[in-house]
Amino acid sequence: MAKHYQPKRSLIYLAISIVGLIVWAFLPGRDHAPRLGLDLRGGTQVILSATAAGDKAVTSEQLGQTLSIIRARVDGFGVAESEVTTQGSGANTKIIVTIPGETDRTVVDQLKTTAVLNFRPVVASDSGSPIPTPTPSVSGKKGVKVSPKPSSEKATPAPSLPASYFEPPIQTKEVSQKFADTFAALDCDGSKILEGGKIDDPEQYLITCQKDKTEKFVLAPAALSGGDIQSAKASLPSGGAGGWQVDLTMTTAGAKKFADVTKSLYTQKAPANRFGIVLDGVVMSAPSVNEAILGGSAVISGSFTPEEAKGLAQVLKYGALPVALNVDEVQQISPTLGNDQLQAGLLAGAFGLLLVILYLIAYYRALGLVAVASLVVAALMSYVIFIILGNTIGFTMTLAGIAGAVVAIGITADSFIVYFERLRDELREGKRLRGAAAQGWERASKTILAAGFVSFLAAFVLYYLSVGSVRGFAFTLGLTTVIDVVVAFTFTRPIVNRLAENKWMNSGSSMTGVSPSRLGVTTVSEVSN
Repeated sequence: MAKHYQPKRSLIYLAISIVGLIVWAFLPGRDHAPRLGLDLRGGTQVILSATAAGDKAVTSEQLGQTLSIIRARVDGFGVAESEVTTQGSGANTKIIVTIPGETDRTVVDQLKTTAVLNFRPVVASDSGSPIPTPTPSVSGKKGVKVSPKPSSEKATPAPSLPASYFEPPIQTKEVSQKFADTFAALDCDGSKILEGGKIDDPEQYLITCQKDKTEKFVLAPAALSGGDIQSAKASLPSGGAGGWQVDLTMTTAGAKKFADVTKSLYTQKAPANRFGIVLDGVVMSAPSVNEAILGGSAVISGSFTPEEAKGLAQVLKYGALPVALNVDEVQQISPTLGNDQLQAGLLAGAFGLLLVILYLIAYYRALGLVAVASLVVAALMSYVIFIILGNTIGFTMTLAGIAGAVVAIGITADSFIVYFERLRDELREGKRLRGAAAQGWERASKTILAAGFVSFLAAFVLYYLSVGSVRGFAFTLGLTTVIDVVVAFTFTRPIVNRLAENKWMNSGSSMTGVSPSRLGVTTVSEVSN
């Protein structure tokens, strides 16, 4: 095994990986430092009040379900160490959400939205804004395409769909005139309809606007709802062409409903061949249907930004709130620890790391320097990965996360000690340094992998069974444990192998850390390398 091992190749692969991570972390337009959590840099506090449908009192069951969904949504923003609590009781109960850092309005809107999704056939449409934009399209994942309807095209009310889906909207001349007047007077620019977050009654007709203000609609009662959606995920097209999209997978019952409604829609004339995808009373997109979608899978595509696609998918993924939420207050709060405590914590961590370094060098001499270099590489990789995760999944570093990283220092040092002690044992048995390095690694690597697996498994279980700051500790511990194993295999091992071929390391000097006198070895047998 030792004869075929190439230390240089491992070091080259590691160097390329680190350079790639650094380039990724420091791309223009991104944060170039790890995001700090609530206890280290303060954050945003959102106070919400809950309202049930029909002005009924909010029950404890509804409140508990709402808290669970909000926690899931907040965790979906990343490992953000957020806090979700309640204040008060009964009708005066407030939901308080505290999120690290300065939170943009999009996050606040996602917290309060009731996420009631309905698929409604279009009865009538008209321009809602003087600046038209293309309407997103929906396609079946099995290759059945549903083409988009340009929003710049004005349409007139069309014949109603079959009665199996909904009753005709015009019951009397008075109702017809009221609908027509309300629809004609609606101006989507500045309309309160676009605020969303309203409870959408799926059994009633709806006059509303598209989110980008380009169209207004008269929509029939819902043909299917968000409960018919099994999963939703934001992604880029598999072919790489086009913008962000949201992949939908229907339930078994939802797939049948979707097939039935698309079969009916594509036989209609415009605009009745379209359906509105309505989220909280606002049309997210309104594609026209040219063919039936039978596979139970569809794609909502169009001019989505990554944030819009991920936001829509996240709201759909974590379910609908049983109540409507109103934002009472949004305010910035100061760090709970403060700069003095942060500096004291970092100083304590640096002092502890210094003691570890001094011990390694004093006891292992030259091998100790290898351990220190390995710690530096592991620290660099961890820092860069923290930056990348902060930009991609919203990972934030808190005091609990720092504790996880400090614990990982000991785990990393243990890996070096296991290897070095196995190497020294091989030398005591009479092997030369090169053979001892190879044989020592073969035995130590199994122990390193076993210890790393146990540590990672503990972190994994802790992460999924805990909430709040404990999850940050577990996540950081698991991540740094993986980095420790990678550094041990791709840096520590090849460096020690190269040193084993060095003439000075084989000279017997006490500064090498492997001198016969320090190890109590009086003779060295001629063992083949």
